[in-house]
Amino acid sequence: MSAAPPPQSIVVLDVEGVLTPEIWIALADEYDIAALRRTTKDEPDYQLLMQGRIDVLSEHGITIDRIQKVIEGLEPLEGAKTFLDALRAETQVLLLSDTFEQFISPLMAQLGHPTILCHRLEIDVDGRIIAFRPRVLDQKRRAVEAFQAMNYRVFAAGDSFNDLAMIDAAESGFLFRAPASIAADRSDLEAFVDYDDLLGALRTARAELGIY
Repeated sequence: MSAAPPPQSIVVLDVEGVLTPEIWIALADEYDIAALRRTTKDEPDYQLLMQGRIDVLSEHGITIDRIQKVIEGLEPLEGAKTFLDALRAETQVLLLSDTFEQFISPLMAQLGHPTILCHRLEIDVDGRIIAFRPRVLDQKRRAVEAFQAMNYRVFAAGDSFNDLAMIDAAESGFLFRAPASIAADRSDLEAFVDYDDLLGALRTARAELGIY
């Protein structure tokens, strides 16, 4: 029997709040709707969070066209592309996000079109968002476990409640620009606010497993 191939590495990253602005907060600011400021940093139940967002959009008559116009005016966070380019030069990188294909394309173009796995929205003929369709439930954790089953060593970073499952499943995981409440609750995790520090931590974690 031949020996198993040596492990390879892949880094999985959350997107909003890590590489890009929070889209829902941008919408809240644009349309002055405080209820849309609630994100996965505040609400661990994503299904509940999204249904509330859909209800608010419907109440205010905000269609997908109006949302996309706001998103087209956004830019990645300062330093995000430099960080991502450096990381992609060293290892495979996959973005795992609970955003939607109909939202994120303009920002991905500005980041050099990295691979992203996310969800889809159901939109009616009038452009109203009527439902969201998760690609799979608990997609971030399941993606990590799928890569591990293919002999990858997975390293993860995110900022919100919905990132904790993938961080815990990974060989090493970190918080990045997480709110104080999450960082305090998960004091077992290293937390960073600077891209250079996160890049260094990911390099160290990979080196500790003999992956360069």
